[in-house]
Amino acid sequence: MYRRPLQSAVRNIINVSASRAACRKALHQEACFARALIAFQLTRVSSPCFMPCRTLHATTQLRHVKETPQHTEEEVGAFTKLIEAMGFTGPLKYNKWKIKIAALRMYMCCIERINYDEFFEKCSLPDTLNSWFLVAQLHVWMCLVRMRQEGRAGKYMCRYVVHSMWEDVEQRSKIMGIEAIHRKEAMKAMTETFYAAIFGYDEGILSDDCVLAAALWRNLFNRQCEDPEQLELMVAYVRKQMQFIDALDGEDLLLTGEVKWRPLVEENAQSILKVTAPTYNDTGL
Repeated sequence: MYRRPLQSAVRNIINVSASRAACRKALHQEACFARALIAFQLTRVSSPCFMPCRTLHATTQLRHVKETPQHTEEEVGAFTKLIEAMGFTGPLKYNKWKIKIAALRMYMCCIERINYDEFFEKCSLPDTLNSWFLVAQLHVWMCLVRMRQEGRAGKYMCRYVVHSMWEDVEQRSKIMGIEAIHRKEAMKAMTETFYAAIFGYDEGILSDDCVLAAALWRNLFNRQCEDPEQLELMVAYVRKQMQFIDALDGEDLLLTGEVKWRPLVEENAQSILKVTAPTYNDTGL
């Protein structure tokens, strides 16, 4: 009879020990879970990736200068890249003949819509073929800067604007009676002058007025300008002209080539003239 109380006592001790072990195990699991939860919350607060929201910058200030949209690089296929690497031109957004005609019109705008006599007078340039070329190449360069923003079609158009310029220069030299040997030498010198001027003007338009004035002094004035007011006049002219051309619609330029120029001297040079949209028919002509 003494065995039954002993067995029950042993069973009670075993049950109490088991329950205590289970409680300790449960408490340990809850503590681990709590530590993990606290660590996760601290990581979430400290990491910027888990920020629930961020403050947005809002302003009521109006913008007075038109922002030029950034042109993304045009995507072309592998075949187009291959033929262009071989020196050919792949398919373009518009018909190539339309772009060639527009390029010729754009060059004619650089020739017919510029008062060269005014430039010769204001800049004290001699009335020669070389002075005419220096003024013409300045306006051709401004057109090239604008059209290079229009992707592959704009670059294709730049090529034929320059081609039209060299054709015109050669014809003018023939009309003036320049001999073939001297004409060849003059064309070579003008070619070197043109590409040197492009690099100088590109650097000047991306820099401050001092760099642009230095480029104009070297290329337009041929290092012979001693009047700072003339340099100031030309720097202001290039700046306002580039701002005006940049506001023109790119598709209209690709289809028509129509460019209007602001006058060399005007009372309020800071004003932006309203750009009128050109008209063309369904075929782009």
